[in-house]
Amino acid sequence: VNFPDVEKVEWMNKILQQAWPFIGQYLEKLLVETIAPSIRATSTHLQTLSFTKVDLGDRAIKVVGVKAYTEYDKRQVILDLFISYAGDVEINVEVKKYFCKAGVKGIQLHGKLRVILEPLIGDVPLVGAITMFFIRRPKLDINWTGLTNLLDIPGLNAMSDTMIMDAIASFLVLPNRLTVPLVANLHVAQLRSPLPRGIVRIHLLEAEDLAAKDNYMKGVISGKSDPYAVLRVGTQTFTSHHVDNNLNPQWREMYEVIVHEVPGQELELEVFDKDPDQDDFLGRMKLDLGVVKKAVLLDEWYTLKDAPSGQVHLKLEWLSLLPSAERLSEVLERNKNITIYGKTADPPSAAILTVYLDRAQDLPLKKGSKDPSPMVQISVQDTTKESRTVYGTNNPVWEDAFTFFIQDPRKQDIDIQVKDDDRAFTLGSLSIPLSRLISSAELSMDQWFQLEKSGPASRIYITAMLRVLWLNEEAILTTPVTPLPGDGDVESEVSSGVSKVTPTSKRPEHTSPDSNFASEGVLRIHLVEAQSLIAKDNLMGGMMKGKSDPYVKIRVGGLAFKSQVIKENLNPIWNELYEVILTQLPGQEVEFDLYDKDIDQDDFLGRVKVSLSDLISAQFTDQWYTLNDVKSGRIHLVLEWVPKVSDPTRLEQILHYNYRQSYLNKTVPSAGLIFVYVERAHGLPLKKSGKEPKAGAEVSLKNVSYRTKVVNRSTSPQWDEAFHFLIHNPTEDTLIIKLSHSWGQALGSLVLPVRELLDEKDLVLDRWFILDGAMPESQILLRAELKLLDSKLAQCSGAEDTSHVIASGDAASEANCELRHRSVPVQGGEDASSTGKAQVKLSVAYSTEENRLVITVHACRNLPSYSKDPPDTYISFILLPDKNRHTKRKTSVKKKSLKPEFNERFDFDMSCEEAKQKHLEVSVKNSVSFMSREKELLGKLQLDLSQLDLKTGVSQWYDLSHETN
Repeated sequence: VNFPDVEKVEWMNKILQQAWPFIGQYLEKLLVETIAPSIRATSTHLQTLSFTKVDLGDRAIKVVGVKAYTEYDKRQVILDLFISYAGDVEINVEVKKYFCKAGVKGIQLHGKLRVILEPLIGDVPLVGAITMFFIRRPKLDINWTGLTNLLDIPGLNAMSDTMIMDAIASFLVLPNRLTVPLVANLHVAQLRSPLPRGIVRIHLLEAEDLAAKDNYMKGVISGKSDPYAVLRVGTQTFTSHHVDNNLNPQWREMYEVIVHEVPGQELELEVFDKDPDQDDFLGRMKLDLGVVKKAVLLDEWYTLKDAPSGQVHLKLEWLSLLPSAERLSEVLERNKNITIYGKTADPPSAAILTVYLDRAQDLPLKKGSKDPSPMVQISVQDTTKESRTVYGTNNPVWEDAFTFFIQDPRKQDIDIQVKDDDRAFTLGSLSIPLSRLISSAELSMDQWFQLEKSGPASRIYITAMLRVLWLNEEAILTTPVTPLPGDGDVESEVSSGVSKVTPTSKRPEHTSPDSNFASEGVLRIHLVEAQSLIAKDNLMGGMMKGKSDPYVKIRVGGLAFKSQVIKENLNPIWNELYEVILTQLPGQEVEFDLYDKDIDQDDFLGRVKVSLSDLISAQFTDQWYTLNDVKSGRIHLVLEWVPKVSDPTRLEQILHYNYRQSYLNKTVPSAGLIFVYVERAHGLPLKKSGKEPKAGAEVSLKNVSYRTKVVNRSTSPQWDEAFHFLIHNPTEDTLIIKLSHSWGQALGSLVLPVRELLDEKDLVLDRWFILDGAMPESQILLRAELKLLDSKLAQCSGAEDTSHVIASGDAASEANCELRHRSVPVQGGEDASSTGKAQVKLSVAYSTEENRLVITVHACRNLPSYSKDPPDTYISFILLPDKNRHTKRKTSVKKKSLKPEFNERFDFDMSCEEAKQKHLEVSVKNSVSFMSREKELLGKLQLDLSQLDLKTGVSQWYDLSHETN
């Protein structure tokens, strides 16, 4: 089998074969001079152990293929080596005290070895260290000779050959790594045990339709099973409790696993039937944890392999590691809502702690001035971990790493005990409250600590790193989990794919879309006119200047529109309307590019970019914008982020206003936006062949239609997909949903007039609907939510005509009532003309819907520079008179910029009356190091919020001063 991304490396195998005798010489030296003395020091029974023969044989290890990864981190190169070794190695060992001889004659090893070259450095040998490990346990087979003699020795007689094999295999598998430093002064412990890529929280919920393994009366009567599950990620293993006599067990257990490498590390789950003698196998599944990282949250049923039937229901959450405590309170509050079943179950963790134990100095000597053999016990709450022992020194170097799950870092301590290897004699102790880490930069401490109850100069070097575990809330699903079982079993209807629908008695009554559903909005763009454009068309070979034939390209949110061409006009009037459904994402812009239409290549006439976040903040703007990148020209735009309302009484006025508008591109403004969430169907008909269908749903409104994914082989498919449509008249438009097998054979349909939503509370329908043209029990569960688009112009139009028909010249379209037009600054806009002073752009508003003060920091310009390089700018601010962490905020740092753009929003929960009593003090700063002589403060500003119209909101540029003004 050839994999396109795996390369063959025969040249490497030739090098290995050539170097194999010399590798054998090195291994012999390593075993005799390093490993044998270490083994002799561990036990009095092994003090006469020696290696009598070390021969690697003639057959070298082979590399079957190599796959390289360079896209994850620019400071490292990752290689996966697919290795195969069937060696004729011979190693003999002797323990003279017990007249024991044993050895190895032949080893087979097959697996995927990951090699990481890091850090990459700008000096020979270019790589700081090489780290090697197996992501998954390799296939290992050792042919022992005389092993039974070896296991008769005191101290080894508790072991078995399988235990030895497990220990060797585990030594090669994550989280264990072999790190070979190539340069001096490297943090070897941090390379050997780097911070995890993330944490996966595994909810083992339930299983269904498991095979029955318990039989009665010698198999005449079929019984059930007593299932339990074993979960593995690398060397981390968890075993659930067993459920008696149940083929549909509910476990409801939660585990947290450390993920070191993605892609690559897998979750392995096996289900067994508990028996008095030997447990029976009920099936297995595997999942690459890279899938969980990409999805952030998975809540799915997985079919068990190697079994006649059975599915298991898992909920998997990817927890990112945050180097800041800003979200700690939110994480702790969220963890309170996670229900834990079982008396011995651990509560969910809020953070992980990694402790790098480096070295100690000047430890006290034992009695008789003997050097100790120090080891360290590190404890957090009920978990204690031990370092290796360093023999015969009071200046030990351990270079070990330990990771702990932390439930609440505000209340827990790290307890460190340095002891002699007999554990009886304490050489020193240390206690570090985790609250110290919370207040430290990046939640890290890297320093020497003085040991207590130790020598006067005894100290220990430790690096401690805390990371808050954060589940990206944007991805949290609200799909209900089936309830805990009552008495007796309920037979379940299971689809053969990943998706699964619970029995009718358990079916959810309503949909459960994620939190982002129906969050999109509509941007209405009225392209009015332009003036003073550049003349690009020349007559008589350029002797006479002509005009231009201008048109506009509009780009926003991945969509593009093109206006009509106005012939020979430097002051064109377009009067065209465009509507775009957009998701509010940071950094988006609306771009207007003007061109002169030519026979061959169109000439550029200027451009304008408008920040979408500024538009959303201002809601409505009607202004002229100066064109950039050209000598002259300006464009008149009316832009509105249209308010969405759920008040059906507004519909008549909205329709009245919309139908009185007249635009040259014949666009009629939309009256509403309908959001549709197609969750699942139930009881669909079978295919004509009698097999289960591959079901998909097509959602249509007028001439716009969308299709869901196709769910494989199920009469109860689950899609969980959302769509949206612009509606011109909710009293006339109709939504149509058609279900089919692979877009062919019809499986049922639903016709839903949009007017039905007008009679519903909040204009929402969320329930099961009976499908036409299907089985009597065929139904679909969906949510339809209507939002009316209530333009500010429609709100104040009244009975008067406010149609946007452009007269001429500078006449701007205006509503016949007073509208506060908040200007939106743009690159080169007239309102953006700079006074030359340092300025900061802020939006300050009070949201009555959310009961919070909203401050948006947009940008700075004309900042001073006090060195040859522009400053690394950030903005900090505080709501006076209170001075605490709830009223202090700061933006991210923008590197080397005199006109940085931030566009960061900050919310403060308070009443409007409280907000009006505050003064906003803003400081624009240069991010400099502690020892730097550069000036930190770039400018200051103080605003009295009582002087601002907070409910309407203010968005403008403010002059900065060096003193508070």
